[in-house]
Amino acid sequence: SGCLSPFDVRFCVILLKYTLLNRRFPESLALICFCFCSLDSVLALIAFICIETIMECSPCEGLYFFEFVSCSALVVTGVLLLMFSLNLHTRIPQINWNLTDLVNTGLSTFFFFIASVVLAALNHKTGAEIAAVIFGFLAMAVYAVNTYLAIKKWRMNSRQQNSRQTSDYIRARTESREVDHRPEIQRLDGKEEVLNSLME
Repeated sequence: SGCLSPFDVRFCVILLKYTLLNRRFPESLALICFCFCSLDSVLALIAFICIETIMECSPCEGLYFFEFVSCSALVVTGVLLLMFSLNLHTRIPQINWNLTDLVNTGLSTFFFFIASVVLAALNHKTGAEIAAVIFGFLAMAVYAVNTYLAIKKWRMNSRQQNSRQTSDYIRARTESREVDHRPEIQRLDGKEEVLNSLME
């Protein structure tokens, strides 16, 4: 099914705790991000369904804003989740996907917080509005965790790229020095041969 079961959520939490305690981000960070990205999509979908069941509102600005935030987060996160799960992002290397994921999770956290606070202040105590507020704050919390993981992932990849560039630079400098010294060695060898022939 498209929704995460309680076992899946518990597995994500246990995996996150194990990773944070053992600091083994390279091995399990991708799986953790996938779990929380899936959970983000599920919570955004539930929040959007709750807000859509409200038939009457006055004023409606808070409801419309919450509807826009939940729908936008659901669509953008769903697209990124699909691309990461099918490895479609590897076909477009021009885009920094780690930074894109970080921006998405950060903005979703901020706007879910604003939308949930506004809806909580303007709601009429109906069941659908209360449920939408609850799932809005839950989505905000999960997006906040995902933002932290995205920052870790982005920093790790940046370090790897910097170390790769540094090693390539050192290798290029070493090769250029070897090429520069080869003519001098050849000239010295030639001079030694000339001196040996004269001495003979």
